[in-house]
Amino acid sequence: MLSSFRNRIVLFVLILVAGSFCAEGHAQAALLMEEPYGFFGALNPTGHNAIYFERICAETPVTLRRCQTGELGAVIARYQGIDGYDWVAIPLVPYLYSVENAADAPAQVDHDMVVKLRNRYHEEHLTSLRADLPAGNFIHGGWTQLVGAAYERRIYAFHFETTAEQDDALIEKLNAGPNRTSFNLLFDNCADFARVVLNSYFPQTFSRSIFPDAGITTPKQIAHKLVRYARKHPEAQLTVFEIPQIPGYRRHSHSAKGIDESFVTTIYAVPIALMNPYLAGGLFVNYLVRGRYQLIPKETTVLGPENLSAMMATGLTAPGLTAPSSTQENSAIAGIQAPVAVDGGSSIASDAKGAGTKVTAATPTAANANPGLQGTSAADE
Repeated sequence: MLSSFRNRIVLFVLILVAGSFCAEGHAQAALLMEEPYGFFGALNPTGHNAIYFERICAETPVTLRRCQTGELGAVIARYQGIDGYDWVAIPLVPYLYSVENAADAPAQVDHDMVVKLRNRYHEEHLTSLRADLPAGNFIHGGWTQLVGAAYERRIYAFHFETTAEQDDALIEKLNAGPNRTSFNLLFDNCADFARVVLNSYFPQTFSRSIFPDAGITTPKQIAHKLVRYARKHPEAQLTVFEIPQIPGYRRHSHSAKGIDESFVTTIYAVPIALMNPYLAGGLFVNYLVRGRYQLIPKETTVLGPENLSAMMATGLTAPGLTAPSSTQENSAIAGIQAPVAVDGGSSIASDAKGAGTKVTAATPTAANANPGLQGTSAADE
């Protein structure tokens, strides 16, 4: 009997150890597809790409490290106008809301409040990038690109799993690299940065597409290829979340578009048709055949300040991301990052039962659902 009891104790310990290794071995990341906004967003309706990592944190905005207990990870993206840096990493909550604690994120804002929140975070954490770094404007980007993204636009997060080895390799690669900007709106933009980073997690999956984007990498194209990969590889456990725009600062952002889609579904269609009807017709056919694809499930889990922790839940699946038919497929050197508490954080299961956020109540989960060129120097996109 004693021997049997000891065997049970040993087995229990082994299970705990195995569980701890599994938790260490897997973490969460998310491709952020951010909608265009403002006047520049109407001219260039492709939006912005960034990538969130649960396990990767910002020692400074240009130095990465493993996260410590209680930290929520960082968002990494390519920008122009940040003192010559190619990429910058910002903790998740400040990136979205310009505050360090999610409980302090407002449910509604106005222009003065957003300016106040951004200036406070800049003074406390971003001045070491450069004390006189410009805030940015319509012509040139600046540090305001780095914080308070949810005041500007709606964001979709395409959540997937990563391993410790992959995250450590990315930390080493980015820390060891030169991190000097070579930004080019057409061929080295924010979506190109996401393409290179994601290829280190899913090799040979992301490349430029001649059709329908004329060889230009766009945020929507990157998201489409991630969704297509996940349909063929369920182990990626891709789930889509919506992070809504906080009302009051700007008008609602609008959907991100690809290159061809931008030409045929916006005001650009009229002058193109007048100058060359055949070109307009070709663009339209190409859009119908290659440029229409469904990225966002009909129902998604809405994440606000109070339930951002849902984006870090493990074992998420999206049953609707099955192998597609051809029709479906074509249809800042700153301060150290401190641990951040997310008050009221909940799992997706609890969200589905009606756990609300400051922004809006959570909709049914993606598990129950059917299934831009940022990098510009403009402040509005």
